[in-house]
Amino acid sequence: MNFDIIVIGGGASGFFSAINCAQLQPHLKIAILERGAEVLEKVRISGGGRCNVTHAVFEPKPLSGHYPRGRQELLGPFHSFMTGDTMQWFEDLGVSLKIEEDGRVFPVSDSSQSIINCFTEQAAKYDITVFKKTSVIKFEQQGSNWCVHSKGQKFTSQYLIIATGSNPKILQILKEMDFGIEPQVPSLFTFNITDDRIKGLAGLSTNAVVSLLDLDGNAVKMEKGGVFDGEAQGQVLITHWGLSGPGILKLSAWGARTLNELRYQFKILINWLPELSLEEASEQLNQFRFDLAKQQISTYAPLDIPKRLWQRLVESSDITPGKKWADLSAAEITSLSHELNRGIFRVSGKSTFKEEFVTAGGVDLKEIDFRSFRSKNYNNLYLVGEVLNIDAITGGFNFQNAWTGGFIAARDIARRVSEMAAS
Repeated sequence: MNFDIIVIGGGASGFFSAINCAQLQPHLKIAILERGAEVLEKVRISGGGRCNVTHAVFEPKPLSGHYPRGRQELLGPFHSFMTGDTMQWFEDLGVSLKIEEDGRVFPVSDSSQSIINCFTEQAAKYDITVFKKTSVIKFEQQGSNWCVHSKGQKFTSQYLIIATGSNPKILQILKEMDFGIEPQVPSLFTFNITDDRIKGLAGLSTNAVVSLLDLDGNAVKMEKGGVFDGEAQGQVLITHWGLSGPGILKLSAWGARTLNELRYQFKILINWLPELSLEEASEQLNQFRFDLAKQQISTYAPLDIPKRLWQRLVESSDITPGKKWADLSAAEITSLSHELNRGIFRVSGKSTFKEEFVTAGGVDLKEIDFRSFRSKNYNNLYLVGEVLNIDAITGGFNFQNAWTGGFIAARDIARRVSEMAAS
């Protein structure tokens, strides 16, 4: 079967690429090849079924800072298409969006089906052919065209867009084509911790600063590229199996390769009072000896920390139950201030963050011309989305990478088609 453009991958970046190609050049014959029984499955489950479309960061440089891998490469593309453009694109097609308090952007409907319907309706409008259960086993150049093989089928096109996410089979094909491939490791995950200080407190959440330590308690440098100092701040959520929440997920993303090298056996240092230094925390506790002299220490939390967590930290500081503030010794103040400001927890393993499995790794970014998302070594071959060694922290940033790459690849193809028609 012959097409002008073939897109391998029926996910977010694949559909966005195909639709933008069709919008810019409606006469083109376009196909999407999807290995699964359904398309857009990751869109369906993202954001708890609500689809976190993007994030309300409207300047390219701050936006690029949310990408542990791909930060520098995306800066230029974000000047061409970023969050505001994404929101306008969906609004123009009748999908109303809203910005939530934490900056995440969702459909007003609170349903990912709104995004899926938008994509499938646009695909139908432009006669984009979608092939499901079509697993690609090979693609190669034949003259000026691309030939794509699946079981029992053969497709040809002038332009080929790879939008297959972390599909290992496609990465292996690319590796055999001499593409540099960065090994894949998990990027967004939660920490498995068994510790009496948080046992039974599932559901509690508080703002904290989390830092990485090795098993000997030494600070570990993260994969940073000059912008990350090995610690992350944000809400930390206590779960039945350990710790999660934005603060933990940021650390897991920025430290993806480091934590993989440690085999997910390490320690973390937590400052439950990020607005206070250790010295300031100690001074504050000393002041409570006078201000709250007759009150029991564990009765309520005088600092910005959940009461039940406060009580556990007081208990773990070997402070006798029922002790009053006036009776607190200097040694107990030191112990408690360390629990509050420099608590150390042993991490033994990881868990996937909901269903939103994200990996670090993929095609080496040196292989790509980011003005077009075109391969530097293969004519008319484009790679977009998570097939590239680009990943972000949670909050809609991974989808924004998909939208940006898809749009720019489509724009470049449309330009080249126009130039060819004019020549």
